[in-house]
Amino acid sequence: MPQPFNLDQMNSARVYDYLLGGKDSRESDIELANEMLSRTPELKTVVWFCRSFMFKAVEMAAEAGVRQFIDLGSGIPSSPNVHEVVQKIQPSARVVYVDYDPVVYAHCNALLTKPDGVTALLGDVRRPSDLLDQLKNDSQIDFNEPVAITAIGVLHYVMDNEHPADIVAAFRDAMAPGSYLAITHGSLDSSPEILQVLEATKGSSAQVTFRTTAQTEAFVTGFELLEPGVVPVQEWLRPGLPETRMVMLGTIGRKR
Repeated sequence: MPQPFNLDQMNSARVYDYLLGGKDSRESDIELANEMLSRTPELKTVVWFCRSFMFKAVEMAAEAGVRQFIDLGSGIPSSPNVHEVVQKIQPSARVVYVDYDPVVYAHCNALLTKPDGVTALLGDVRRPSDLLDQLKNDSQIDFNEPVAITAIGVLHYVMDNEHPADIVAAFRDAMAPGSYLAITHGSLDSSPEILQVLEATKGSSAQVTFRTTAQTEAFVTGFELLEPGVVPVQEWLRPGLPETRMVMLGTIGRKR
């Protein structure tokens, strides 16, 4: 059994930023990221697959005419960002970056408040009703019009007793027809070695719960699943990308 990570001083958003090549991580975050990479060397590859998938999803929505975008669990900004991608297609698009972490919120406020139509919001997906009110009142999202929501690597941080399916359902019910939802989620089809490493996060703020493909597909109930469905995220990108021992599922749904 791997020894537990030292999670006392780390910040998961800064760890993710480091894996993306960002410059906002501290020594404790870098140490943790490097320890994780020593056990799961494909982690950086998986992170980039997920980010490329997110860009594909928002491009698809923008090309379909969507002009409102919500990035749940946005993390520390790392260029290119969602607004840079979608505003090339829809120059007047409104983009809201949402995170519950004050560290992330501070970075978003510092780096993302200058572009027109871009907002940073401090909010928690575990309180969907409150967050929906914030999006409507503070960020001027009009849920009577189509919206694209991304939740990249978010739901596996929501434990079963926090009712992730109910969280997604609350957003789905608020979304207008023609809206899009894109999620990535850690899969129990990951190798036993990877799942064993993840056991070390239990009881910490970085605790994750990987789920089956069927459980992940259940999150997008009520959406029309676009092809290729709920599959390892790299299968959304282009043929020939390598398999990874850490399996991250991706799916995009469109509300009928």
